[in-house]
Amino acid sequence: MSETLDDRVKKALDEVRPQLQADGGDIEFVGFDNGIVKVKLKGSCSGCPMSTMTLQWGVENFLKKRIPEVVKVEAVQ
Repeated sequence: MSETLDDRVKKALDEVRPQLQADGGDIEFVGFDNGIVKVKLKGSCSGCPMSTMTLQWGVENFLKKRIPEVVKVEAVQ
């Protein structure tokens, strides 16, 4: 049985999670639609002024390299 796109995204997020948790934050997969990964930032990441940069330069770049179908990562509430 092959992995779904959601499974691949979740697995990649699991690799990023320890870095976020080291700073007291976390990330939760919400969904994937039309190339956009929707995530919820938790803990100290929620409301952190640097979270936008972390999301775009860290998480988004990592996911794009791993999963070509990913175009963007968006934080949702």
